[in-house]
Amino acid sequence: MKHLLLASLLGSAIALSTSAMAADTDLKTLEAAAKAEGAVNSVGMPDDWANWKGTWTDLTAKYGLVHMDTDMSSAQEVAKFDAEKDNASADIGDVGAAFGPIAVAKDVTQPYKPTTWDQVPDWAKDKDGHWALAYTGTIAFIVNKKLLHGSDVPKSWADLKTGKYKVTIGDVGTAAQAANGVLAAAIAMKGDETNVAPGLQLFTELAKQKRLGINNPTIQTLEKGEVEVGVVWDFNGLSYKAKMANPDDYVVLIPSDGSVISGYTTLINKYAKHPNAAKLAREYIFSDAGQINLANGNARPIRAEHLKLPPEVQAKLLPNEQYKNVTPIKDPAAWEKTSKALPQQWNEQVIVEMQ
Repeated sequence: MKHLLLASLLGSAIALSTSAMAADTDLKTLEAAAKAEGAVNSVGMPDDWANWKGTWTDLTAKYGLVHMDTDMSSAQEVAKFDAEKDNASADIGDVGAAFGPIAVAKDVTQPYKPTTWDQVPDWAKDKDGHWALAYTGTIAFIVNKKLLHGSDVPKSWADLKTGKYKVTIGDVGTAAQAANGVLAAAIAMKGDETNVAPGLQLFTELAKQKRLGINNPTIQTLEKGEVEVGVVWDFNGLSYKAKMANPDDYVVLIPSDGSVISGYTTLINKYAKHPNAAKLAREYIFSDAGQINLANGNARPIRAEHLKLPPEVQAKLLPNEQYKNVTPIKDPAAWEKTSKALPQQWNEQVIVEMQ
């Protein structure tokens, strides 16, 4: 029995060693192929979003990859992959979570699972490796404390109902952030991606009270004092706060009664002219160094629970405990359907109350 156990253990050790060696060899092969391609062209991954600049700088320094980005929306990225096909100008893009399955359905992606794949939660990845969220976004509040007294700072969606301040969400018809804000409110009030009625009802009440702002909460509108409470992705709120002349005038927080957590995924173009460079870019993005780069841009890394972030980087994020009541979208197809119907519902139910 002992001999059998020893043989079994030795077999496991050899298998593990071979597996580790294979991963190492595969990475070296990938690195060599990427270096030979010499370039990686991205869409929707500009320097100032989620600190992509740090990642591109590293990829150039480590592997000699020349990089160029063209900024565009998630829908435009998928359409570009589909339209250009054999004349592809983009190798990799970064899109909102809902667009991962859409791109796969259009057959414009190719799979690649980074070596840290097992540390990505199941809800945040495609089982075949076509997409995986590298960083998350959770709907949060950004509050201008100069315009609100301390006790007035809302900690929950429920608090919004009884406040005196204006709540600014943006254009639900065009901005994914605003649509997800409605979903987050719905989730906090026992709705979900198939039923956003509770969220719509909250914003209808705010509209009736003339306390709803539909301009986009941006660094410019915040600085002008036009936003008292803004509904934003956590990484946007944290980034805005960091850029303010007086950051301490603002607080960013996840509503305690619930929110939605989603995120952004890289898509590797099926027709990429630099496919190995695109795969190496994804590999690096999911590495410790790449995840720390994202955190440096106020984006919460998908592997946050497996990382030891430097204290100065951790300080750029919200504490882990604020995320205990957040919920991922469980049925992306249902949310896609709901979100398409949402603009008309918003206009008919909410906007009409602002006339």
